[in-house]
Amino acid sequence: MSRRRSARPAPRPLRPAAERIVDKRDGQWFVRPITGATSVKTYTCPGCHAPITPATPHMVVWPVEKALLSADAIDERRHWHSACWTRRH
Repeated sequence: MSRRRSARPAPRPLRPAAERIVDKRDGQWFVRPITGATSVKTYTCPGCHAPITPATPHMVVWPVEKALLSADAIDERRHWHSACWTRRH
């Protein structure tokens, strides 16, 4: 019996972007930068309420501690323009 080899190698999993913890006046936040290459959807920035279009580098932000009624803190993640997040208190 002959064994078939796949013509294509298995795709490598994307390496998650490095996230860091940032202190703001209202608590600690996980911040993950998103490159334009991995951004494929349109989001609304909570800082300026303008759209973040696909292929635009931006930040994904969520609190370290979950809110009282949330199942998990990551459920509260939001996409911000990098400048809007930086300007935020």
